[in-house]
Amino acid sequence: MEPTRTCIGCRERSENSSLVRVIVRDSVLEVDSSATAGGRGSWVHPTAQCVQVALTRKAFGRALRAPVTDTSALTAFLDQ
Repeated sequence: MEPTRTCIGCRERSENSSLVRVIVRDSVLEVDSSATAGGRGSWVHPTAQCVQVALTRKAFGRALRAPVTDTSALTAFLDQ
């Protein structure tokens, strides 16, 4: 049985394989595609809707307990 996490955008629980782990380094959001980076991470569905809701609610900053000023890496990942 695969672990489940909660998407910080839509707040639905899903398996790790359907979510993307996001970390913050120097106030920049980065996608942790291997899900092995150290430190605090948050999980979000790889959809524009879930990411937009999380950004609007400022959920990344709260979940990661760090200021977030640059989200370009996350939006570039979604555009792929």
